[in-house]
Amino acid sequence: MTELDRLTALFRALGADDDAPDWAESETEEGLPQLARYRLLRTVWQDVDAWGTEAPRWVAAYRSDGVAAGAVDRALAAGLTPEDLGELAREVARETAFGVLYALADPADGSLPAEVEERLPGWRLAELDPAGEPTGRHLDALHEDFAGVEPKGTVP
Repeated sequence: MTELDRLTALFRALGADDDAPDWAESETEEGLPQLARYRLLRTVWQDVDAWGTEAPRWVAAYRSDGVAAGAVDRALAAGLTPEDLGELAREVARETAFGVLYALADPADGSLPAEVEERLPGWRLAELDPAGEPTGRHLDALHEDFAGVEPKGTVP
């Protein structure tokens, strides 16, 4: 089995389906940590999607306990359904996830004076091998692939 075949199989196992060969080819030919990128973005999307798919569960939980209980009760009293709240929550989660991924790529958001910004640390997300050792490759600009990894059939 070639490296391309091995990677393609792993991408398919993660759900990349028709796009698996393209992701695998990019990793083998360009040396980019595409499997690590896809795995992280898939995990983020699972969390984002849960706000929609698990809406009845979290709406019930928020109503019984939590700082948002009053807001959830008012929304339901106004005629919104748990599914409506889930659709809204998923969109907020999607926007937040994109913002975090964007901030990983560019921590300078323009809210600070340049003389302060230039003295601040940045960050980098690094790939590890299956044994937990750094590979020396970094996951940059994750926000650029975020929309393209959105699971099909989950958008309301």
